Amino acid sequence: MEGGKPPLLVLIGPTAVGKTKLSIEIAKAWNAEIISGDSMQVYRGMDIGTAKITTEEQQGIRHHLIDICDPDTPFSAADFQLRCTEAIADIASRGKLPFIVGGTGLYVESVCYGYQFADNGSDEQFRQHMQRIADEHGAEALHERLKQIDPKSAERLHPNDVRRVIRALEVYHLTGETFSSQQEGQKRESPYELCIIGLSLDRAELYQRIEQRIDLMMEQGLVEEVRQLLQSGTPPHAVAMQGLGYKEIAAYLNGECTLEAAVTLLKRDTRRFAKRQLSWFRHMENIHWIDMGENFSNNLAAIHDILEGKFQVHLEYTSNQSFLDGGNVQ
Repeated sequence: MEGGKPPLLVLIGPTAVGKTKLSIEIAKAWNAEIISGDSMQVYRGMDIGTAKITTEEQQGIRHHLIDICDPDTPFSAADFQLRCTEAIADIASRGKLPFIVGGTGLYVESVCYGYQFADNGSDEQFRQHMQRIADEHGAEALHERLKQIDPKSAERLHPNDVRRVIRALEVYHLTGETFSSQQEGQKRESPYELCIIGLSLDRAELYQRIEQRIDLMMEQGLVEEVRQLLQSGTPPHAVAMQGLGYKEIAAYLNGECTLEAAVTLLKRDTRRFAKRQLSWFRHMENIHWIDMGENFSNNLAAIHDILEGKFQVHLEYTSNQSFLDGGNVQ
C-alpha cells in the first residue's frame, strides 16, 4: 500500500439509502470485516429503532462495535474513535480489510483523519443550567441557542441530541471558540490508505424509503422495544433514549401524544436527520459517490472498480486470502 499506510474502506450515506445490503456483498468479495459507524448501534437492546443488522443478514461476515454497551451508558465520539482504531488494527492483523459502514459523520470522520479531541475541560453547573433549559422549554430552544453562536454545528446536530448540543455550547462557553471551528482546524491527512464510498439517492425516493422503513419498524414492534427499555430501568433522559424512534415513542408511552402523532414526528425528524447527514458528508473530501437509484449489480461493479484502482489489487479474493499480502495482484 502507498506510503506503507494500512488500508481502510469506508461506506457512508444517509439513513435508509441501502448501506447494509451493499456492505455485505462488498465484504464478501474483498475479504473484509465490518465496523459499524453508527452512534446508536453500540447499545444493547436497541435493535428495531436503529435498524441493526441481524445475525442472518450478516451472512457470516464479522461485525464490530455492535451491542457493546448498555443504553444508560454514555458513548462519545472519542470513545468510538478509540474502539474503532483498535478494531481496525485487529482486523488488519488477521489479513482482513477493515471496513467502516455507517452514517454518523463525526464518528466516521474522526477515525478517517485521526482527530485530536481537545480537552476543553467542563463546567458542570453550566451543563445543568442548559439541561434545565431543555427540560423546561424543549430541546428546540437549546438548539436555537446553538444556532445563534455556532450555526455549522447546529446544522449538523439534531435538536434531540441534547447531550452533544450542550457540549457544543459548553465548548464555546469555556473557550470562546465554536465547536465547528475546532473541528475545521483538525488535520486532513489520514493515517490510512483511505477509500471512501458515498451512497446518494434522489431525495424524494430517499424520503419514501425512510417512511417505509419506519412503517416496518412499527410492524416489527418498535413500541414494545421502547417500552421494555423504559421498564428495564433505562432513564428517559439517557443519551440513547434521545435517538430517533426512541424519544418519539417514549413520549407516546408517557402519554404526551398519540401514537399517530409520534410516528408522524418520527418520520419528519428522520427526513431532517438524513438531510443533516448529507450536509455533513458534503464537507468531507475525496468521496467516490454512487447513485443508489441505479441497478444494484451495476453499483456493486462500479465499487469493485473503485477499490481495484485505489488499492491496486485485482478482485480475485477468497476467504482464506490475506488482503494485506496483496491477494492475487497481477
